[in-house]
Amino acid sequence: MFLANPFKLKKLGILGMNNRNINFIGKYNNRKNYPLVDDKLKTKHLAYEYNLAVPELLGYIQFQVEVKSFLRFIKNEKGFVIKPAQGSGGKGILVIVDKKNGKYIKPSGEELNSSDIRRHISNILSGLYSLGGKNDIALFEKLVNFDNIFDGFSYEGVPDIRVIVYRGYPALAMMRLSTSQSDGKANLHQGAVGVGIDIKTGKALSAVQFNRPIKFHPDTNKELKTLVIPYWDDILHLCSRCYEMTQMGYLGADIVIDKEKGPLILELNARPGLAIQIANDTGALNKFNKIDKVYGAHNTIEEKINFSKENL
Repeated sequence: MFLANPFKLKKLGILGMNNRNINFIGKYNNRKNYPLVDDKLKTKHLAYEYNLAVPELLGYIQFQVEVKSFLRFIKNEKGFVIKPAQGSGGKGILVIVDKKNGKYIKPSGEELNSSDIRRHISNILSGLYSLGGKNDIALFEKLVNFDNIFDGFSYEGVPDIRVIVYRGYPALAMMRLSTSQSDGKANLHQGAVGVGIDIKTGKALSAVQFNRPIKFHPDTNKELKTLVIPYWDDILHLCSRCYEMTQMGYLGADIVIDKEKGPLILELNARPGLAIQIANDTGALNKFNKIDKVYGAHNTIEEKINFSKENL
């Protein structure tokens, strides 16, 4: 774990926020492309265009007058997800896993009624969860049927995988596991567990919760170092293609694994956070420097992935 010593942090290659904002986000992410990742509806349509797998879009609501008719999107669904198109940090995402007697059941077991759903949609449209508080769109997605290979690793929610793609190369990865504290959401700020993942093998390296190292899941007591992610090569390929799709040189790709459909792009992030370094117990700069030295030498996604697996 990192100590707040600038000389030690530099030696470890730790990427700080100012450096990230100026020399990575500012340098490699063209602002004209931000809407492609900041707006989840645009990301979804772009992924369809590039034939990249994403959770199925059931529909979306853009205007308050449409809120009462939300049932048309979910009438045939046992579970579903409602999220703001321009939300961030997991805010405003409502996960429903079941419907019983006119009630909507959250992962925690809490029951909501139709008026609760309408109120949530209305809050999304008014910009309560959006970047800059601007009016937003409410997306309805099919609930991911996550693979039971992760049983015990996540609590009442779908675990996801964050991969940092730097100039087209997968550079860092972690898996985010929901907990009781995170209300079934894979959000580190809300109490989810972050597990650093080896780029070469897809196996767990180390784990943290609230930036503190842990060895066992706080709710299930599952030993976290035994985590191995299936479809690992497919996931790296999917994430690397996101660079081609967005032309973002510093990109966070969030992936979920569906039991039937395999890896799916959940969302993309033009300003991925730095906690992935803590989860991996290593700095990003040393990895990025290795990529910079060979940038231009690899023409295909496969070549870039092979370099990352053998050298990062």
